[in-house]
Amino acid sequence: MRLPRRRRAAPLRVEAPRALLEWRRRGSAVPLEPRPAPPERMRVAVVIPWYFEGSGGHSTIANLVRGLEARGHECSLWVEEDGAGSGDFERFFGPVAGPVHHDFAAWDGADVVVATGWQTVHRTLLLPGCGARAYLVQDHEPEFYGTSAERTWAEQTYGLGLHCVCASPWLARLMRSRYGASASAFDLGVRHDVYRPLGVPRRDDLVLLYARAVTPRRAVPLGLLALEEVDAEVALFGEPRPLATRFAQRGVLPPHDLARLYGEATVGVVLSMTNPSLVPTEMLACGLPVVDVASDAMVATFGRDGPIVLAHFDPLAVAGAVNGLLADPGERARRAAAGIELVRGRTWEAAAAQVEAGLRAAFS
Repeated sequence: MRLPRRRRAAPLRVEAPRALLEWRRRGSAVPLEPRPAPPERMRVAVVIPWYFEGSGGHSTIANLVRGLEARGHECSLWVEEDGAGSGDFERFFGPVAGPVHHDFAAWDGADVVVATGWQTVHRTLLLPGCGARAYLVQDHEPEFYGTSAERTWAEQTYGLGLHCVCASPWLARLMRSRYGASASAFDLGVRHDVYRPLGVPRRDDLVLLYARAVTPRRAVPLGLLALEEVDAEVALFGEPRPLATRFAQRGVLPPHDLARLYGEATVGVVLSMTNPSLVPTEMLACGLPVVDVASDAMVATFGRDGPIVLAHFDPLAVAGAVNGLLADPGERARRAAAGIELVRGRTWEAAAAQVEAGLRAAFS
């Protein structure tokens, strides 16, 4: 009898930043080219990690690039570690005016080159023909990992002399106090053409959980435990793979479908263990009251008495906050109005102006 042939397992890809070894061999970064001052219209080269559909970090980058282009700057995108997940950037994150390069063969310098994740920092330090280098810091990335090479490398990048342009004042303070880095801050924007009150009938019994389980800092296990204690319909969204749970799952939705879902729901739950996600402000812009955890970053960004209900990191505390809103239509209406007011001025145009100021600070 012929035994079935064993399938050979696919090789496990080990993520190691290729530019790190080259940078260590050189012993120092490529010297900057002196500029008397940043030009009014800058050539901005943005180095990005490989990407996949639904990446909030890349969505932020695309929105900021569009904002910088609208302010007259010439932008280009350069993909470091072009992995199996990369695809059509513009289809995933919307069009940008400048080119998206999947290697560095066409590199010809820039006024300022911007790293956008720890995996891109060493490449940014190696690129020649630059007047300044900066680091767009969207989160405290060492916390994405357990004890590992990746965690150590991520920590080390904050001490390599790049000016950090951070996605919250809390994150900028962390860069300065823990790593001694120079840092400025910007506020995450909202696409108000998409995320806004749509006038669809709002239910009084639907709770949404941002359940992006591939991102551990979203604390999906805590959310699932908490929602076992909630007497309402629960729907999960944000994770492309099915989760082992009894709750309904909507997967990854395009922005306009998300906005409609936010317009129909009663309460949104987003759990931010590090820097705040884009999702809470987008929910607020749609008039949806939000429950999140009272992490240092959330308290610093929104305040304990702000429009978002901040609960202790405990399933019963999160459930209590959700149930409190479900039981009190007046409090939901108050939180919704406060949320719309808070995010009114949070636009990507305003965020791009703050980022532009940070890029100019990198020249000093």
